Amino acid sequence: MFIGDLDKVVNLLLSLSGRLARVENALNNLDDSASPGDRQSLLEKQRVLIQQHEDAKELKENLDRRERIVFDILANYLSEESLADYEHFVKMKSALIIEQRELEDKIHLGEEQLKCLFDSLQPERGK
Repeated sequence: MFIGDLDKVVNLLLSLSGRLARVENALNNLDDSASPGDRQSLLEKQRVLIQQHEDAKELKENLDRRERIVFDILANYLSEESLADYEHFVKMKSALIIEQRELEDKIHLGEEQLKCLFDSLQPERGK
């Protein structure tokens, strides 16, 4: 159950961080011609995402406490080698989730770039 929660919380933090970064980029790229409503909408999204991100960090802190409790319980039942394997697994789980998300983002960006490139070549094919 702990590992499943770890997976969910790490993915939640990554998702919220990405969404917050996109909103902040959109705010930074707003020009003077943008309506006050657009700016206000983005500021409200930013406020909500910041609060959700803080809540998610609190969940992660609680999960870290649970990790220590689970580790202490397992220490009573597992050999040193098995306990070290478990500890390594938990550390790698988060790292691999982060790496997976980065790879998924790169794939998505590559697909978008391919689509833009294909679309830009489309008119030339008709000539």
